[in-house]
Amino acid sequence: MTDFIEIDEETLQDIINIETGLLYPLKGFMNEADFRSVVDTYLLSDGQVFTIPVTLDIPEDTVLNNGQTLHLSFHGKHVADLEVEDTYRMTDADIEKVFRTLDEKHPGVKKEKARSPLRVGGKTMLRDKTLLEDALRPENTKKIFADKGWKTIVGFQTRNPIHKAHEHLQRIGLEVCDGLFINPIIGWKKKGDFTQEAVVAAYEKMVEEFYPGNRVYMEGLKTQMRYAGPREAVFHAIIRRNLGCTHFIIGRDHAGVGGFYGAYDAHALAGELYGKYDLGIELLLLHEPYFCKKCGMVVSEKNCSHYETERVEISGTIIRKYINEGAIPDEIMLRREIFDAILNCGQIFIE
Repeated sequence: MTDFIEIDEETLQDIINIETGLLYPLKGFMNEADFRSVVDTYLLSDGQVFTIPVTLDIPEDTVLNNGQTLHLSFHGKHVADLEVEDTYRMTDADIEKVFRTLDEKHPGVKKEKARSPLRVGGKTMLRDKTLLEDALRPENTKKIFADKGWKTIVGFQTRNPIHKAHEHLQRIGLEVCDGLFINPIIGWKKKGDFTQEAVVAAYEKMVEEFYPGNRVYMEGLKTQMRYAGPREAVFHAIIRRNLGCTHFIIGRDHAGVGGFYGAYDAHALAGELYGKYDLGIELLLLHEPYFCKKCGMVVSEKNCSHYETERVEISGTIIRKYINEGAIPDEIMLRREIFDAILNCGQIFIE
């Protein structure tokens, strides 16, 4: 019978985020009842909305007893415990339901299939409290928002430096709410994505030179990207609700990758769940901003009639391509000040 399991950095971060309440209402890694319910219905077994399975994989030959305390180590150090509730298996059918594909060109699918299919559920307890010293904590962000006098806060999720399309969305959020919480992902991302340093440098420059500093707060969210598209969009909203946001922006192809999801699949699922359940946060389902050559500004198809004829797409993918080719992105896509901040940050892309 196994007493110790070695875990990786992403699993440890899940435990930290459970401990802080970032992944509320989770108290640990999902047992089979919660896992099956989330995969099949987007709900935990108690009926609360939760769209991403958060699970602990263990080696295939592991033998555990229900009620056993499983010790979890990271780099050989005992960092957490798990009270075993049950073990179960994640199948290809489950993976396909989560990601809507089994194609291993999808980074989330590839990462999930590399894990052991055997999972263990149970409440977790973080033993090494020093791991919480720099953690993003809901009680801290809520206090920051209250100290700023913000009653309404719009959260913005990103894994890219700020470009003109995201700026357009964020300015809408600033019109609607008292404050904007920029909360970029700084955990695991796929090869070729922008580094944490590039994202943070770009946003620091934006706040310093263009946004009203008293209405914007930025802090990174340390969690892995799953690239689960629609499911992950709602998952991101739940996290920002837990952090104290009253509103959350979901844009075009939120948390998507490589054309695996439709442009507004995330809107469809978010709207469906938003219509049935109280998510505890208001969702701003905003359409794709683009530069219109005729209008001469960043617009969306909801306020411009030239989508098919005069549109210039703006995206992190296009900007990455420019930079990789040694070209300077056009200022209709990316402010020159932001481009310079990215170039000066050191390593730009994840290798």
